[in-house]
Amino acid sequence: MAKQRVLFLCNANSARSLMGEALLRHMAWERYDAFSAGSEPDAPHAMTLAALEKHGIATEGLASKSLDDFAGEHFNAVIVLCDKAQQACRDWQGSSDEHLYWDIRDPRLIERRNAYEQALAEIRQRLSLWLQIKARDDIQR
Repeated sequence: MAKQRVLFLCNANSARSLMGEALLRHMAWERYDAFSAGSEPDAPHAMTLAALEKHGIATEGLASKSLDDFAGEHFNAVIVLCDKAQQACRDWQGSSDEHLYWDIRDPRLIERRNAYEQALAEIRQRLSLWLQIKARDDIQR
């Protein structure tokens, strides 16, 4: 069975969407190819990389990319992690079978020391549930 393609989107592609990409690779690399992009891409945030590394999640190859880099591509699922990216997705020139919206607070705008770890934990929790649903759906086919 071919791997499913999943695209994570947020505004800057410097924190939340990179976390989603790295987490999916970590949790289900054998079933999914993970990608991420931003509507206004910026460099990966050092705190994002630190939070991932602290939890043993590989960061090699993570780089901020533009949503335009994926124009014309098809994904099995697109997971949008913020309002700004949700707006930009309306004009995206790509397609997906499933479009999910998980509004995760931007850790760059939260002044708590553990903001990046909290965002990572929330994305991991939602991703775990989504993967369980996908596995159940695969069994029922």
